[in-house]
Amino acid sequence: MYRDKDYEAECDFLEEVFRRYADGKVHSVLDLGCGTGGHALPLARRGYQVWGVDRSARMIAIAREKAQAAGLATGTCFEVADIAALELQRTFDAAICMFAVLSYQVSNAALLATLRSARRHLVSGGLLVCDFWYGPAVLTQRPSERVKIVEEDAGRLIRLTQPVLDPEHNLVQVRFHIMRLRAKEVLEEAEERHVLRYFFRPELELFLEQTGFAMEHFCPFMQLDGKPGTHTWNVAMIARATGEG
Repeated sequence: MYRDKDYEAECDFLEEVFRRYADGKVHSVLDLGCGTGGHALPLARRGYQVWGVDRSARMIAIAREKAQAAGLATGTCFEVADIAALELQRTFDAAICMFAVLSYQVSNAALLATLRSARRHLVSGGLLVCDFWYGPAVLTQRPSERVKIVEEDAGRLIRLTQPVLDPEHNLVQVRFHIMRLRAKEVLEEAEERHVLRYFFRPELELFLEQTGFAMEHFCPFMQLDGKPGTHTWNVAMIARATGEG
């Protein structure tokens, strides 16, 4: 489903963030919600020491397999853990929380715990980089039903997306219905339900202040020199570790 996601370009964006905003060179990166290593492995290939964390044991197993196959096992470490309760007993120059992982922290308590966890694992002055759904755009454009079709050698993969907006709680409940087809025959079916939170800049600034961060930059995702607006669904936040958290 995400074969067209350009992880290399996103890592270019991260490196530009590091060049512009880091206090000195970034050597080590903590990848919060790393999945199967989509960002961690390209960063490791570029010379960073990357520690990836995800609560999905299956995804971590795949990330380790991919790292081994790519000869990147010495530059990476992947661990099964909850990013909101992480205790690695070490710090990093930067932390990333990509692919809307922050939007999955749907309660204030979960968001605060995740930010405090990130702060515990950053050196003073270290950077936290996140992308997430932007409230003004979500409320302007409104989530809509969508269909995505991926052609495969043996058939097609079809995903039906049905979102429900919950503006009282700044949430979108998303139901995915996924089918694998060969000609007109349905080979497999699955359903997933995701709940994601969209954010506004002032609330994030308050959460950052409460957890030992300061907002350094706020922009459309992948556009460091841009300005978010009511049609900017995905935005990026760059925060600097300042206090104790």
